[in-house]
Amino acid sequence: MTFLQLSLISAVALLGPLLALPRKWHLPVVLGQLLAGILIGRTGLKLVDPGDPTFTLLADVGFALIMFVAGTHVPVRDKAIRAALGGGAARAGAAAALAVATGIGIAAIFGTGHAPLYIVLLASSSAALVLPIVDSLRLGGPKVLTMIAQVAIADIACIVALPLAVDPPNAGRAALGAVAVAACALILFFVLRALERRGTRDRLHNVSEDRKFALELRIQLALLFALAGLAVLGHVSVMLAGFSFGLAVAAVGEPRRLAHQLFAVSDGFLGPVFFVWLGASLNVNDLAADPRMILLGLSLGVGTLVVHSAMRVLGQPLPLAVLSASQLGVPVAATTIGSQLHLLQPGEGAAMILGALITIAASAVAGSRAVSAQEAVTNPSGAGPAPNSR
Repeated sequence: MTFLQLSLISAVALLGPLLALPRKWHLPVVLGQLLAGILIGRTGLKLVDPGDPTFTLLADVGFALIMFVAGTHVPVRDKAIRAALGGGAARAGAAAALAVATGIGIAAIFGTGHAPLYIVLLASSSAALVLPIVDSLRLGGPKVLTMIAQVAIADIACIVALPLAVDPPNAGRAALGAVAVAACALILFFVLRALERRGTRDRLHNVSEDRKFALELRIQLALLFALAGLAVLGHVSVMLAGFSFGLAVAAVGEPRRLAHQLFAVSDGFLGPVFFVWLGASLNVNDLAADPRMILLGLSLGVGTLVVHSAMRVLGQPLPLAVLSASQLGVPVAATTIGSQLHLLQPGEGAAMILGALITIAASAVAGSRAVSAQEAVTNPSGAGPAPNSR
């Protein structure tokens, strides 16, 4: 990779913010970045090589950071969330049960032999997508909190299950690696909490702010990369390392200054690099070459929406049920891991991303419907905007 190619990647990644600029569309920034990667990668102009070691390393770092930030966004310290855990767990479990039957059926129809992978995809939700949508639309109330708990539980469970589902013959080795990463993240939680209670972090923060050392960011990155290194040695995705460490930091309490620094590093540079790399890695031409893969993508996307929409039976409003189906991290990780291990059929990775994009489009519509429903309840007269009930 050269500086000119890095400049090109950074420039085309601006397509993400441009597509997300109209607020009424409710499109995630990552959508434009994926499209930009498709344009300059294997599908399009072939201006960058996704197999380049430097490009791949930067993308892996970006992926670990994205999942770390997603983990820090899970409101594990919110007492209201804890009260909603029971209902959220019940719905996540019910969705997983429906995903088993649906995933087995899809795998049988298309003959891919990847039923465990499809089950995880169908059951998954994306906290990294849902939480920003909830915040931006100012959705609130007990039902929204229960939905957030459901999404967080499904996200965590599917992140842990994904390495086992992608490569079943090596599930035992991946399970040991996942346990090791989770155990180290738990140890880091106790260490960070002890330092917080002793006031060590506050003293470090004051020195860092006064001397402009950025010590908190440096230390967090060092710990994240160490955990990611352990994940690689244990044949586990860096996705688990980033997300579990993010949960640990969220449980202790993430300093606002550190959050801003991480936002700059992740969303400003390495995150876009990862999504452009992912788009560049996909060969959408394989979809056109094999129409079955298009049908597979449609089946996965629609199947996910059906599985999560079925939670309407358990009392969840349909817009929130559809919103909970929004997914990105797990399909992205499945595509990344499957491609690196050469386990996927041609076009299968693109099909999984297509399925994820269908859920994203549906979540954009569902978010608008949820806002309308909330306004109808809180402001039935229609006089003025509804207040934030969160």
